[in-house]
Amino acid sequence: MKTRLSRIALLSSCLLLSSQLLAEPKRPECIAPAKPGGGFDLTCKLAQSGLKDGGLLKAPMRVTYMPGGVGAVAYNAVVAQRAAEAGTITAFSSGSLLNLAQGKFGRYDETAVRWLAAVGTDYGAISVRADAPYQNLDDLIAAVKKDPGSVVFGAGATIGGQDWMQTALIARAAGVDPQKLRYVAFEGGGETLTAMLGGHVQVTSSGLGEVTPQLDAGKIRILAVLSDERLPGKLNGIPTAKEQGYDISWPVIRGFYMGPEVSDDDFNWWKSQFDTLLGDEDFAKLREQRDLFPLSMTGDELKAFVEKQVQDYKALAGEFGLVK
Repeated sequence: MKTRLSRIALLSSCLLLSSQLLAEPKRPECIAPAKPGGGFDLTCKLAQSGLKDGGLLKAPMRVTYMPGGVGAVAYNAVVAQRAAEAGTITAFSSGSLLNLAQGKFGRYDETAVRWLAAVGTDYGAISVRADAPYQNLDDLIAAVKKDPGSVVFGAGATIGGQDWMQTALIARAAGVDPQKLRYVAFEGGGETLTAMLGGHVQVTSSGLGEVTPQLDAGKIRILAVLSDERLPGKLNGIPTAKEQGYDISWPVIRGFYMGPEVSDDDFNWWKSQFDTLLGDEDFAKLREQRDLFPLSMTGDELKAFVEKQVQDYKALAGEFGLVK
């Protein structure tokens, strides 16, 4: 009897393993909804490396770039044209959710996709070139107060986007009308940083993880990180906006969604891989190397989080007159 039960258990395990292997997509792809070098690129490459190194994805994952509308083009393409693709995951951030809250993704809202996994959190950062005259946030604010048009801000989004919102919150806290800021929009954080290093803009508002490589290289100075407290490790020397007298915090979620018609089996296969990945110590180290911090949610938990964030962002956007 025991032998028979053992055989049944072995057969069940083999069938389960077989179904898992069959469920793995043949041509996995991560869409980064911007040009190379920004936060979406970072998010895709984090999954690409983590899943490969953890043995959770046997086929190589390619990263493709689909810029346009700070995520809008990719979102619409996935929903309308690639809705059932089992091998495609698409990166999103808090900026994506902020744009959804303002209706910037066209006729599709936050219920149009399947929210797969959040893999980490970044924080907003206000940066200048290393040779800039501004030594801290007070210096920058003083210059803006004296002449709002004298400082050119660059960011990877249009007015109302995440990077603009970070500067707007700081301006408002300082008593400066955000609409008076000189603002140049770029398609992604990589372009923004290049523009600042080239002297075309003076200040960038971005995710911290997008600029830390240039911080390590000594090319930029981060005036403030928009976290509640100073960050650990090598980032501990960066002051927060709060400690400089500006009560602003902006966490940046980084994660993935899938098309609305992806089957439950395919979706759950990816969810299982990310559940395993997010509990792995090696992945935690990989995430830390990219200056991201723990934030682990998948499936229904992430879906509920996203829906609440969108509602919160709608209220915030309303305060700045961005939605009716």
